[in-house]
Amino acid sequence: MTDKITTDTITRSRLTRRTLLAGAGGLGAAGLVSGFPRPAIAQGAPYKVGLMLPYTGTFAKLGQFIDNGMRLYVEQKGGKLGGRAISFVTVDDESKPENATDNVNRLIAREKVDAVVGTVHSGVAMAMVKVARDTNTMLIIPNAGANDATGPLCAPNVFRTSFSNWQPNFPMGKVMYDAGHRNVVTITWRYAAGAEQMGGFKEGFAKAGGKVVEELTLPFPEVEFQALITRIAQLKPDAVHAFFAGGGAVKFVKDYAAAGLGKTIPLYGAGFLTDGTIPAQGEAANGIRTTLHYADNLDNPANKAFLAAFKQKFSADGDIYAVQGYDSGALLDIGLGAVGGDAAARDKMVAAMAAAKIDSPRGPLSFSKAHNPIQNIYLREVRNGRNEMVSIAQANVEDPARGCRLPA
Repeated sequence: MTDKITTDTITRSRLTRRTLLAGAGGLGAAGLVSGFPRPAIAQGAPYKVGLMLPYTGTFAKLGQFIDNGMRLYVEQKGGKLGGRAISFVTVDDESKPENATDNVNRLIAREKVDAVVGTVHSGVAMAMVKVARDTNTMLIIPNAGANDATGPLCAPNVFRTSFSNWQPNFPMGKVMYDAGHRNVVTITWRYAAGAEQMGGFKEGFAKAGGKVVEELTLPFPEVEFQALITRIAQLKPDAVHAFFAGGGAVKFVKDYAAAGLGKTIPLYGAGFLTDGTIPAQGEAANGIRTTLHYADNLDNPANKAFLAAFKQKFSADGDIYAVQGYDSGALLDIGLGAVGGDAAARDKMVAAMAAAKIDSPRGPLSFSKAHNPIQNIYLREVRNGRNEMVSIAQANVEDPARGCRLPA
């Protein structure tokens, strides 16, 4: 399906799982991983971007806002990045790691995209990183925080415009300790992102002098929280640190409030707990404090302009997911601009992206040697139906990039 977005510069096509399978022919995944023909760089040909995001399921809203944010940036640039027209192909990854390798292989081999932007789910993203490394395809990760993507699996052609799972959680350890909390319970889904998010928090909390008395988990993406909430009530910790996102975050926050725990056991979390979810959480979210690389009321010109433009185009309030999509467009713009739109000049393009300094809605954005963002992490509190900044929890936070062997 092809749906024209603007007159002649931005086109959109959607690959569903059915069309992907139908077009796969007899090719197995192993045959797709290597030896791909690279896209031809024809004079004036659009630079083709594959958006591999969740458009259905628990993370559907997150995926759509990333998509919207990137399209907004490209539209503001007249449908071009670095002077070159942009076209999009989208695929619904459904947040299913088992389908990820096939999906990204087909974007690269069949659709012959020049770059892939995705995704939200860390398990899906890790499969994408492996294929990108094998095929030397440009990959920009606009959300998934898997530490290894910019750690042991870092690569010149892999960038991230969001965060590592360690990054927004490490500063929260000191925040909670300074608030007087010494004994804390953590709760998250039992999957890679949950473990890494809590690992960052535990590192920061232990460094400050605190103790995690119990770590509660449930399988992703289950949302039956009652037994775990009952356990929290029995343990009576000083506070709870949580990581959930999307529909799971909505359900957990409402269930926690319904149990009355918020009045005696303060709830904290990584910012995804309340980002893009407050309208559905309602009053249950009030007072929750989180740490993230964005706050809704950041008082800088870039954020004010972004929020106004996003609201005008999509009749919705922009959030961190939209910002990450927007900044993915900005990063690609810098890379293509440095080579006059000629993506074949890969080394020069990568060098420009690695050295990028972006005036982002989130504040100053640059990149580490591992191509992970260096950015402020903000302490926010839910007030007036949004995540309002309380303070900068830690400035210019750089992920340790453990295991990355790219030169500094």
